[in-house]
Amino acid sequence: MFDPAGPVLGIDPGLSRCGYGAVRRRTGGLVATACGVIRTDRDVPLPERLAALEADLESFVAETRPCALAVERVLFQTNVRTAISVGQASGIALAVAARAGIPVTHYSPNEVKLAVTSNGAAGKRQVQDMVTRLLGLSESPSPDAADALALAVCHLWRAPLRAGVERAVAAGRAP
Repeated sequence: MFDPAGPVLGIDPGLSRCGYGAVRRRTGGLVATACGVIRTDRDVPLPERLAALEADLESFVAETRPCALAVERVLFQTNVRTAISVGQASGIALAVAARAGIPVTHYSPNEVKLAVTSNGAAGKRQVQDMVTRLLGLSESPSPDAADALALAVCHLWRAPLRAGVERAVAAGRAP
């Protein structure tokens, strides 16, 4: 159903703001094919917000036909409510991918920042600026959309190495 040469869909999960970005390889580099932010209304009951997020993600997956999903892994949050809502949004994205048969890879925020800026402690603005440059965008995306695009870029750069290591391990040739 999904094109193995299709774009990678990056998801920066959040219940109020869920960033998404699709990036595809092209001759000479990478190109963004879509990006944006799915928003849910804080005044709507939680089950309805989750259902709306799920419907929007399903629609976007059907439209972009990604070959992989790159999702930000939540490692630490000082605000428990934020951590829970991010976890719920992440779970929705994972379920949508599983139903569509799309492989998922998680990346920590530091891995993504390191991949796109060469600095694992980079700030939001640095990520936005580098994503804009790397993808040749005419304007800087919002922070949530930029994070999602950065996730997709990170995956496109790191997936071949991961696949090579997995093949070596499976063949008994791991270092």
